[in-house]
Amino acid sequence: MQRILIIEDERDLAELLAFNLQQAGFTTTQAHDGAAGLTEALTHPPNLVILDLMLPGLLGTEVCRRLRQERATAGVPVLMLTARGEESDRVTGFEVGADDYVVKPFSVKEVVLRVKALLRRGGDSPVAGVTLHIGPLTIDVERHCVSVEGGEVELTTLEYKLLLTLAERRGRVQTRDGLLQDVWGYHYAGDTRTVDTHITRLRTKLGSAGGLIRTLRGFGYKLEEG
Repeated sequence: MQRILIIEDERDLAELLAFNLQQAGFTTTQAHDGAAGLTEALTHPPNLVILDLMLPGLLGTEVCRRLRQERATAGVPVLMLTARGEESDRVTGFEVGADDYVVKPFSVKEVVLRVKALLRRGGDSPVAGVTLHIGPLTIDVERHCVSVEGGEVELTTLEYKLLLTLAERRGRVQTRDGLLQDVWGYHYAGDTRTVDTHITRLRTKLGSAGGLIRTLRGFGYKLEEG
């Protein structure tokens, strides 16, 4: 059974999320401040973290940043919850490694659906067993391993899915709306900045292979060699 770590200082809300996730077939663990949540995640890595942005002691952005720095939690999906819905806050959340972002007040049913969508991404391997070689980039699909010029690159679950989608369709332009549907698993009501932010992070992590991802202004992105 997949385990969800809820890091939320509003205990009533944490209990509500836990109850609904348990009804959906998950097990849950709770922490009510940033430091405790980080310790729990590193000690017992969950399948997914639901993380409040404004936490006492250690902000959610810092918790997320540290999770991404540790090998045991680098690929664990993070769904960020916050009362702050400005675009700059969403971008900040994505920049520190969050995979998805929900603004309070929210529908608990929607949160459960987004949790399921995030967890499905990790299991999507339509070309399982195949190793893709594109210039200096290698993607071992069976092992979910990415390397550039022989050096392993650590990606979040969503970053890996985004890269794999582009690689499987290399040479073909992928629109932002299409990537939101295929990678994120549902429509984001035109919030294409989400795609742009993740593409920027992905290029940075890929280093010398980042240039394989081309921007076609006004259309979207494609991955191609040379």
